[in-house]
Amino acid sequence: MDLSEKLSILAAGARYDASCASSGSDRASSRGACTPSGICHSWTGDGRCVSLIKVLYSNVCRLDCAYCPNRAGADIPRTSFTAEELIRITKEFYRRNYVEGLFLSSGIFADPDIVMDRLTEVARRLRRDEGFGGYIHLKAIPGSGERALREAGRWADRLSANLELPTSDSLAALAPQKDGGEILGAMRFLSGEIREAAGPGRGTPRFAPAGQSTQIIVGASPEPDRTVLRLASGLYGKLGLRRVYYSAFVPVNRDPRLPSGTPPLLREHRLYQADWLLRFYGFSVDEIAGESEPNLDASLDPKTAWALRHPEAFPVDLARAGREELLRVPGIGVTGAARILETRRAGGLSLEVLPRLGIAWKRARHFVAVRGSSAGIEGDPDRLRALLAAPGSGGPGVRSSASSAVPRLQREFQF
Repeated sequence: MDLSEKLSILAAGARYDASCASSGSDRASSRGACTPSGICHSWTGDGRCVSLIKVLYSNVCRLDCAYCPNRAGADIPRTSFTAEELIRITKEFYRRNYVEGLFLSSGIFADPDIVMDRLTEVARRLRRDEGFGGYIHLKAIPGSGERALREAGRWADRLSANLELPTSDSLAALAPQKDGGEILGAMRFLSGEIREAAGPGRGTPRFAPAGQSTQIIVGASPEPDRTVLRLASGLYGKLGLRRVYYSAFVPVNRDPRLPSGTPPLLREHRLYQADWLLRFYGFSVDEIAGESEPNLDASLDPKTAWALRHPEAFPVDLARAGREELLRVPGIGVTGAARILETRRAGGLSLEVLPRLGIAWKRARHFVAVRGSSAGIEGDPDRLRALLAAPGSGGPGVRSSASSAVPRLQREFQF
C-alpha cells in the first residue's frame, strides 16, 4: 500500500474523534471537517480557523467497541504508518503551511504502552530531531501506564483520554473491553502532572501545556443530557479539563446494541451551548437540566429556556445590573456584557444604542429594560416561547450539514 492510500484510510479512521476540534461555535463545520488528505479544519472560540493533520497511527485494533468504525470486527482495509512516514507527512504539510499541527491517535494493535510509545516516538522525533514548532495533540491510549503517559506529556501540547460513554452500564454494554476506571485513572494522573508542571516557580510548563480534553459520544446510549452535563461539570471541577467534547453518534456499524437513525446533531449543539454556560456564565447543571426535566429543550438554547422558566428574574434593568446578572440575559454574551458596562459608565446607555453593542437584540429585547423602559413582550412566557422558537426569531440553531468504575467516578464527583 502506498503512502497516499495509507493517508486516506488512516485519516478516515480518525475523523469521528472530536476531541481535537475547537467546537462550541455555531458554525456548520465547528465539529471539524476533514479532507481525504487528513487536514482537519476547525474553529477556535474567537473565530480563528485552525488546520491540523488528523490521522491514526494504525487502524488495527484489538478492541471491539460497538460504536467504533475501526473495531476489531469491522470489515475494513487495515494498515499502519511507520514513524518515518508520519514525520515526513507532518513536516511537509507544516512546511507548506497546509497545517498548524498534528493530531495523532491509534487503534490498540498491541500492548497499550507499546502503542503509546509509538505515538510518543513521532512527537519526540518531530520536536528533537526535526525542530518542529507546531501544535501536537496525542491520544492517551487506554491502559497506558504512568511512565508512557509521562513521556508523552513531555513532547505533546495536549493529551486526551476519551471516556466515550457517560456511565459504566453503557461502557459495559457497548465497549466491554474498556475499563472506565482505568481511563479515569489516566485522566487523574495527567491532571496531577499538568498542575505540577504549571505550579509556582516552574517557569514555562513542560508537560502538556495545553492541558487535556476528552470526548463523550451523544446518542449511542440512553443517558439524558443531565447525566452527560454532570459528568462534564465534575471533570472540569475536579480534574481541570480544558474541554469536554460532545460527538453526535454516527451509525458506522450494524450492531443490534446501537440505535439507528441520523446523528443527533441538534442535541450535540445544545450540549455545547450548555457546556459554555457551565464554564463561562456561572450556571449550574441543576439550573440547565434539572431532575424533573433532564433533557435540554431542543427548540430553544439553554439560556433562553432557563429564562422562560424564571420569569420572576426579568426584565433585567441594564442601567443597574451587575455583570453576573447581565450574563444571565438571553442574547447577552461576555463581550456584550462588557460593552454594556462600558457604555453605562460613559452615561450613554439607552434602548436605542443596545442593538449596536454586540448583543443578539432580537432575543435580548424581551428580557431587558433600561430605567423602566422595555422593547419586548412582557408577562406571557408561552407567547414568548412560541416567538423565540420560531424560525428567524434570532434564536441560535444548528445547520444540518455539521457533520465498571464510572460509578466510582460519580461518587467521587458527587454527581
